[in-house]
Amino acid sequence: MAVTVSLVALFGLVLFFLLRSNSLGYGAAFTAAAFGFFLASTGASGPINQLAAAVIDAVRQL
Repeated sequence: MAVTVSLVALFGLVLFFLLRSNSLGYGAAFTAAAFGFFLASTGASGPINQLAAAVIDAVRQL
């Protein structure tokens, strides 16, 4: 749970700075957010969460 909240905050911060630097338009940002929202409700959410947890564990062991 704590890792998920941290990743949401991290990706939200990256999205915010991309919008501020005009590297990303508002339409693309909305599309990316909507894609993430709908992706979370599919069967792909389990493997994505497992992959993120494995990467975080690998980085933690370095």
